[in-house]
Amino acid sequence: MGHFILAIDQGTTSSRAMVFNDEAYPIAVAQREFRQYFPQDGWVEHDGEEIWSSTLAVCREVLEKSKLQAQDITAIGITNQRETTLLWDAETGELLHHAIVWQDRRTAAFCSELQAAGYEEMVTEHTGLLIDPYFSGTKLRWLLDHVDNARERAEQGKLRFGTVDTFLLWRLTGGKAHRTDATNASRTLLFNIHTQDWDDEMLKLLDVPRSLLPEIMDNAADFGETDPALLGSAIPIAAMAGDQQAALIGQTCFQPGMVKSTYGTGCFMIMNTGETPVSSSHRLLTTVGYRLKGKTTYALEGSIFVAGAAIQWLRDGLKLIKDAGETEALAEQTGDQCGVYLVPAFTGLGAPYWDPKARGAIFGLTRDTGIAEIVTAGLQSVCFQTRDLLDAMTADGGQSTAALRVDGGMVVNNWVVQSLANILGVSVDRPRITETTALGVAYLAGLQTGLFANLEAISERWSCERTFEAAMPEAKRDELYKGWVDAVRRVRE
Repeated sequence: MGHFILAIDQGTTSSRAMVFNDEAYPIAVAQREFRQYFPQDGWVEHDGEEIWSSTLAVCREVLEKSKLQAQDITAIGITNQRETTLLWDAETGELLHHAIVWQDRRTAAFCSELQAAGYEEMVTEHTGLLIDPYFSGTKLRWLLDHVDNARERAEQGKLRFGTVDTFLLWRLTGGKAHRTDATNASRTLLFNIHTQDWDDEMLKLLDVPRSLLPEIMDNAADFGETDPALLGSAIPIAAMAGDQQAALIGQTCFQPGMVKSTYGTGCFMIMNTGETPVSSSHRLLTTVGYRLKGKTTYALEGSIFVAGAAIQWLRDGLKLIKDAGETEALAEQTGDQCGVYLVPAFTGLGAPYWDPKARGAIFGLTRDTGIAEIVTAGLQSVCFQTRDLLDAMTADGGQSTAALRVDGGMVVNNWVVQSLANILGVSVDRPRITETTALGVAYLAGLQTGLFANLEAISERWSCERTFEAAMPEAKRDELYKGWVDAVRRVRE
């Protein structure tokens, strides 16, 4: 039968499972969307039980589709939406509250208090992050302070915290494993990127009991094994990585200076910076790229909160389109100079602005503006935000980038990828396998179980499907981007 890897890719809007063969080629996929909750302006939640049930369902479905049994699976790898925060009972596994999603801004006022009190420099020095509602730490503090008896139970050691990877591992192992990996830990605001352990000063600042926290592992490690009742027999869980770091691995960006950008609900650009953490002066994040055999590789990251979610809004909110697949033809019809700018600051702005109070807007509307122009502006907003990030990375002393590797659901749209090349002025490489988050943890699980000898062997498997070259004069590129910068300025006033 050969060796097969089951990759769980638990995302912001859907849960997916993929089976890869021993050549790291996908042979089956199953996916389910789940509900998004918006209790108040700027608040975003998920039902943790629905995250779990949809994950288990797609695992079972993908085994059926691939005509495999659990005993045919060599190992499982887990990749996940990062920063999303869950809290549950240590004995029963019962969740105390909906998951607070990475996009959620409810802790903005508390973050402003910490900034005003002068803590930002210390926080950045220890964690590589900024004080922002995006990260898990302030979300966890909110849960402890707002759920009945949560803080008291936490201090008694009766509760467990986890990001989505930890929660899924807990459920998959029947409550036997309470672990996370270094990439997910590095997004909590509780982890010291230099010592590679939970940080006592951050725990004190955010008033988080250490007993809540999971054990931190390398990305390829023995995380435990599944409860046999779930999938038919026990399967080793051999890898975990936050979705963006998993994509860095799936794109085989193993050399310093290599950059990948993933276009899903949000957009996340990561540059490998090697064994030394690079401090950003442009409000990018210093984070763990991956940690293998105790050796940490660092990265610079820029996070855009809304990318594909803007197209989802055009579809579901404004009902301008019925399917995301319609956008390519509309943009081709409109061209790249429609004069309309859509700033999708629905939950504030991420890097390099980090403005939780900004809100979305559309500029440049005229009587000639129609659906095609607004849709095109939505697509272009992703390209302009990507330039924001790449310019910041270059200014931070990151190596200048000749090529960008892209992946995620949006890059099936040729117009978007060509527009990226045009706005950035660099070559953009689209790989044959664009679902690189799942591929990344499949590689890691294969590395842990001996299917792949080393990172060099994994690098040889990367294959480019198409390269998009910049085809726009520099003056025109800069003129379009100037209009974007002006639009962003307006939503921040």
